[in-house]
Amino acid sequence: MSVRGDPPAVRIRWRIFGFLFAIGWLAYMQQKSITVAAARMMPDLSLSQLQIGWIEQAFVVGYAVFQMPGGLFGQRFGARRTFVFIGLLACFAMLGTAAGPAWLSGRTLFAELLGMQLLLGAAQGAIFPVSAGVFEAWFPSSRWAFVQGLQTMGLQLGAAATPPLVATLMHGFGWQRALVWTTLPAFAVVALWAWYGRGQPREHPAVTPAELAEIGACDPAVPPPRASRVLRMLADRNVLLLAISYLCMNYTFYLLANWVFLYLVQERHFSVLESGWLASGPPLAAAVGAGVGGLLTGLACRRFGERRGYRLVPLLSLPAAGLLLLVAVDSPNAWVAVAVLALCYGLIEINEGAYWGAAMSIGRGDTMAISGFMNTGGNLGGIIGIPIVAYLSGHGAWHAAFLVGTACAIASAVAWFAIDAEASSGSARAAPSQECPLPR
Repeated sequence: MSVRGDPPAVRIRWRIFGFLFAIGWLAYMQQKSITVAAARMMPDLSLSQLQIGWIEQAFVVGYAVFQMPGGLFGQRFGARRTFVFIGLLACFAMLGTAAGPAWLSGRTLFAELLGMQLLLGAAQGAIFPVSAGVFEAWFPSSRWAFVQGLQTMGLQLGAAATPPLVATLMHGFGWQRALVWTTLPAFAVVALWAWYGRGQPREHPAVTPAELAEIGACDPAVPPPRASRVLRMLADRNVLLLAISYLCMNYTFYLLANWVFLYLVQERHFSVLESGWLASGPPLAAAVGAGVGGLLTGLACRRFGERRGYRLVPLLSLPAAGLLLLVAVDSPNAWVAVAVLALCYGLIEINEGAYWGAAMSIGRGDTMAISGFMNTGGNLGGIIGIPIVAYLSGHGAWHAAFLVGTACAIASAVAWFAIDAEASSGSARAAPSQECPLPR
């Protein structure tokens, strides 16, 4: 028999993590389903490949622009309400994308598709900055890189499940119903989070003193930043370098995440259904890479300290990923190209724990805002990269698109030589561990 002070067998923080894992999974399924549906949308709606590129660009613009505002929104209103609000908004955007062709056509339909993807991006912009703030509150700092890597694993598992799932549903029911069926589970997750989820341990009625002691410090009591503090964050050298490095890495990320399916169809001449299954290979490798990377980064930080520990994995993996892009595009064997792209994607995603853990370390107490700014930089890689890849691939120049990815991967690694994850951004930092009150 346990008493009130004993922690449960499955800690509450891991149940909270399970919700964020599911939210990330479903968010990536929503994001990536449009890239698979594009193969049928183009002939059905008379859209060009460049127009599909602009539709995908609309998502990335909304996603990038609302990263830091989403983080500030989360700090102001709390993670519980934020996830409910943005989850429902994202579901509305997905259903609107599927329903648009029922009553619109031509330029009006194209504008509606752009608007729905812009709304989806804006809704999902807060997910990972707010998740980072929840992880900061619920987990000790020694586990930050690990849980970030595990959540990224969930994202990539969702991305891996999307191509075969959406391709199969499209084959049987059409692309519109495929988008609807892949959206419905999100409603259930939002409802369960609204009932059980909390952004801070002290807010949860099931948290025990023992678990609070395991977490370590009290929840950082930091008010939403004023404009002066936000400007101080943005001017910090380490914050800027982290965002620039993440921007460069994310050109390569978006190349692999958004364009592999069409690359396999157009350049490697696989069928749509074959490509749907084969395109799940790189995200599966990315999922493994993210989980392993979070673990390795945590071990490196404990062994070498945060400054060198957070640098180690990116400095080794990013140049290797860049070189593998060239190996994949130059390979005469299509199956070898698929395997190399999978390995390359794994080496890209192995760095997520390092980036997000470093952002949390630099900006304790203001993690949502600073990680949102970093991810704004990351998604600028998509904003810049998507039209480049759309234009080059539309003209059959896939080799040039991959060559740009190689350059970006190497540049992102170089920036890590100057990033110091032990330095404070000047934002408020969490107080030392102390005795915390239980929730009432």
